[in-house]
Amino acid sequence: MKTIGLIGGMSWESTVSYYSLLNEGVKAQLGGLHSAKIVLVSVDFAEVEAQQHRGEWQAAADLLASAAQSVEAAGAEFALICTNTMHKVADEVQQAISIPLLHIADATGQVLVRDKVKKVGLLGTRFTMQEAFYRTRLEEKFGLEVCIPNESDQQKVHDVIYQELCLGKILDKSREDYLRIIASLQESGAEAVILGCTEIALLIRDSDTDIPVYDTTRIHVQSALEASLE
Repeated sequence: MKTIGLIGGMSWESTVSYYSLLNEGVKAQLGGLHSAKIVLVSVDFAEVEAQQHRGEWQAAADLLASAAQSVEAAGAEFALICTNTMHKVADEVQQAISIPLLHIADATGQVLVRDKVKKVGLLGTRFTMQEAFYRTRLEEKFGLEVCIPNESDQQKVHDVIYQELCLGKILDKSREDYLRIIASLQESGAEAVILGCTEIALLIRDSDTDIPVYDTTRIHVQSALEASLE
C-alpha cells in the first residue's frame, strides 16, 4: 500500500470526507483492520480564502507548494489537493515536488468519458466556473462540452460555498436553490452535473435530482485508492 499525501483544510469539512472515504475504501478492499496510510497537512483556510479573493494566486501557490513538500518529506508517495478551486495552482505545486500530484479534474474527466457524457454542467466556486484552469482542461483533454450557470446563479453557488458550506452550515433553502440551478443546466442540454467543489456534496446527494451528479470528492478519492492499492 502506498502512502497518500493530502493537502487539506480548504475547508476542513471537506477534508474530513477525504479522510473518511479513503479509510472506508481501504477497509472495503482489504478487510480486517486495514486502514489507509495517509500523511496530511491541513492549512488555515482563512489565509487561503483571503489570497483567493485578493487575487494573490502566487502566494497561494507558494503556500500549497510548501504543504506538498511537507507531505513528500513525511513519506507520501503521491499527493492530492483536497479542493477543486486550488487546482488553479496545481502546476506550481507539481513543480515543487518529485512525487505525482493526482489532478481532480483529470480523475473527473476520465469518469465522464467512461460514462459517455458529452455535455456536462459545472458547479463550483466562481473561480472554478469562470476561469480556464478547470473548464479548459476538461474541454481540451477530454473533449467535453462544459456549461455553467448564468451570472446571478454563479454568485449564489459561490456565496453558499463560502458563507455556509465551508462553515458547516447545511440549509434546506440553499439545497432548493442548487437544485433549481441544476435543473436550469439540464434544460440547457447538460447530461450530467459536476459537483466541482468538494463541499457541495455535503449539500447535494444523488437522490436529490434525476440528472446524474458527479461528486468530485468521491471520484478523487477513488483515484487515490487505485493509486495506493495498485
